[in-house]
Parts: sequence; C-alpha cells; structure tokens
Amino acid sequence: MRQFTLPDLGEGLEEAEIVTWYVNEGDHVVTDQPLVSVETDKAVVEIPAPSSGRIARLFGAKGDIVKVGAPLVEFAEDAGQDTGTIVGELDTGEQRPSPATASPPSGQGAQVFPAVRALARKLDVALDLVEATGPGGTITRADVERAAKRMSHSGPAEPLRGLRRAMAQRMTAAHAEIVPATVTDEADIDDWRQGEDVTIRLARAIAAACKAEPALNAWYHSGTGERRLIERIDLGIAVDTGGGLIVPVLRNVAERSVSDLRAGLDRLRADAIARAIPPEELRGATITLSNFGMIGGRFANLVIVPPQTAIVGAGRISERVVALRGQVAVRRTLPLSLTFDHRVVTGGEAARFLVVLKSDVERIS
Repeated sequence: MRQFTLPDLGEGLEEAEIVTWYVNEGDHVVTDQPLVSVETDKAVVEIPAPSSGRIARLFGAKGDIVKVGAPLVEFAEDAGQDTGTIVGELDTGEQRPSPATASPPSGQGAQVFPAVRALARKLDVALDLVEATGPGGTITRADVERAAKRMSHSGPAEPLRGLRRAMAQRMTAAHAEIVPATVTDEADIDDWRQGEDVTIRLARAIAAACKAEPALNAWYHSGTGERRLIERIDLGIAVDTGGGLIVPVLRNVAERSVSDLRAGLDRLRADAIARAIPPEELRGATITLSNFGMIGGRFANLVIVPPQTAIVGAGRISERVVALRGQVAVRRTLPLSLTFDHRVVTGGEAARFLVVLKSDVERIS
C-alpha cells in the first residue's frame, strides 16, 4: 500500500477544496490520468496520477478541505515514490488557517458560567456572537436566549467555500495591511459614439494615466519596505461570477489594439465564469479595474489587493444636469473612483492620475 498526498499547489497555498473525483476505489489508473479536481482561491486545478496502479482508497469527499501533504489516494500496489509534484504555479503570499487550527468560538471575552455554556450548546449558539449584558461583562441565560431567537430568523450557518472563502481571507489581509484613500470625479461621455466599448475605453484610459503617474502602476512589499514601479501595464479586471469574484489579468494593455483587447477580455471572462481559467492568467496584475456600475452604484471605496497600490472603479452611467459652456445641460456621465494605498502614493499623484484618466475617457475617439 502507498499513499499519494495532496501536492504543493504553489507558493503560499496550504489547502484546497475537493470539487470532483474522476476515479473510484478499485479503478486502475495510469500515469498522468486525472484523479481529482480541487479548488483553490485562484482556480480549479486537476491533479493527475503520479504513476500507474489500482486505487485501494480515496480520502475525502466533495466539499472537504484537504491540507497540502494530507493523503488523497491509497494505491494497492507500489506505484513508485510520491515525488510531491507541484500542480500549477499559483502565486499568492497569504497564509491560510485550516479548520483544524482555527481558534474556535469560546466567548473568551466574557465570563460564562457552566450552566449558561451548556444552554448555549443546547441552543447551538456560538458564545462569541452573544452580547454580554450581565454584571462585569457576564453572559447570562437571557443573553443566550436572545441570541438564539435572533438566529431562528436566519438560515443555518454555512462555512465559506471556494472563492468566497478566499475572498474573505484576502479582504481581511488587505484591510489589515493597506492604508486606503479614495478620490472621485465624473467624466462627461455624452459625445461618445453609439455603442462605445466602455470597459476597453476605461482600460486604455487607465494605461494613459499610468504613463502619466507611474506610482499607481506599482507593487509595494510592506515586509521589506520596497516599492517597484512597473513599466508594463497588466490590468486586473474584476469579474463577478455565481461563486464569487475572480480577477483575471489583461496583459500589456498600453500596447494592444482595441480589437485585440476586446478579444482577450472576452476570452478571460468566459474562462473565469467557467472556472477554467489558467492559473497564470490570474497572477501579476499591476493595477485593477472594477466596472461595478454595470450592476449598480455610482462611487465606491474599493479594496486594493497587495502588492498593488491602486484600483479604479467605474460607476453606473446616467444622465446628469451639468453646466456646459455657461448653460444648463443634461449629459451622460460616468462616475470614476480611484482608491490608492496612501503609504506609497501621495494625494497629488492620485489626483493627477484621476485628471488624466477623466480626460482620456472624455476624449472623442
């Protein structure tokens, strides 16, 4: 008997969620035959058989979280030594707690008497969600019963999985590390031609603004205190999917034609929605665009994902009453939001970036 363990999925990734088994116990597999697909915070990855052999046992079911180095498959025959194959090259610097090591809710911030703790277990109430109103911060029976009543109107607790779990971890890390600031403006796009491609216009405008203010097309590593200005503009495009947010990267936007950018973006979006996007297409964004206005909203304080230093948001296009050459006019406007990391980007750099961005968006092509 020999066990094949979950291989290294790339720097910083410590675990994955089982999506689909392609084999069953008793099956005979050959080298490189797909065994299982697992989901990380980046993509769904297929793991191949390291060698040929008959499967004696499968470890884990669909939806289970498996840590790197934990057993996946047990072979009945000696199929060769497990070499710990690296599957993909998923670049991330985050450390992810596993369910086994995460701190359980225990109400440690308040005093809880044994009878009240027993009541909480009986009513399936997590004590860390209970507001303590007793003397000296004590959780009382009434506190637990009140929390249980509130929870009775909600659905069952569901652990975050896949993209949503990864989003929670990334946003927590971003909130803890980055010092964000936001500036906003509105672009007059009433003179745009019919059927203008909004996302591509924004991508090209971001490229122009990055050329004018390179500080926003940069990576900052807080651990070393080093900033790296990046000449090529690789634009992350936030894509809303049914399972969560994916940000594929549109490469070298400043040097590509409109038609090439549109074809590349269509391919990335289709792959992202299908969860079939190659891992390398999710790495290395130098700045990000969130076109949230396609769904709704005007302005936003967006979240920057390290090591990037800026993210641009485009709100909902609408008609606004504006002053135009001394006269009142109704014009179509596009709200623009720019959130930047104020640790390394100055307010002046951000404002100048936004001026160029707005000017390029308003340009008549």
